[in-house]
Amino acid sequence: MLTDVSARTTSAQVESLVLVRHGESVGNLADAQARRAGAGRLELGTRDPDTPLSERGERQATVLARHVAKAERPRPDVVMSSPYLRAASTARIVAEAVGMAPVWDERLRERDLGVFDGLTGVGIRESYPEEADRRTRLGKFYYRPPGGESWTDVALRVRHVLLDLAQAHAGRRVWIFTHQAVIMSFRLALEGLDETTLLDVDRTQPLGNCSVTRYRRGSDGQLELESFADTRHLEGAAVEETHEEAAEEPPALEVHERRG
Repeated sequence: MLTDVSARTTSAQVESLVLVRHGESVGNLADAQARRAGAGRLELGTRDPDTPLSERGERQATVLARHVAKAERPRPDVVMSSPYLRAASTARIVAEAVGMAPVWDERLRERDLGVFDGLTGVGIRESYPEEADRRTRLGKFYYRPPGGESWTDVALRVRHVLLDLAQAHAGRRVWIFTHQAVIMSFRLALEGLDETTLLDVDRTQPLGNCSVTRYRRGSDGQLELESFADTRHLEGAAVEETHEEAAEEPPALEVHERRG
């Protein structure tokens, strides 16, 4: 049974794990614009899975690709990615720079927001006031929007990925291209963070576009966090670092759901 196996222990069989958030997307820009305007809905004509990188996001991915090709030693053995276009495009750009091709895994997709997809906090409160109240009562971590997923649902997907990595890629260097909520769920599973700590990190430590989070196997055989949300590869490049604005409300009250 899966419950008899600790994801934190078995995942340590991977030599190293690198988690990359996708480059800035058109959805990130639409989200920021809607929030600034106080609008209820994002002006976006694509499904979440089909939302592409912005021009700046493509440049961010290209800068990371050059960095990996020039400075990453040893190079990745395995490249995996969410099939969502913004993550898949980032993965392709970086993987091609080192002569590799990504493997798509739908378990690495962004959290499904259900009926909240495309809505801002204002829109959620206007269209689904009872759900907004329920979200406030349950909190960001456990709340599942109608037709969507909670953070704990995403964490379950991630724990299954970790079990498979331990079996299929023991001793290998794995790079994963994915989304904000998924990366935070990896932290939850690998570090044993509790709800309060995880949400505090999410609120106070921005996870930039094309940022890199690294784990390496320690002397005890477990994966240990080496760096989080690292964007140093963008320094000095002709492209800006980008990330969502910090939430103005504490996680128990904040209703806005970000496109990661």
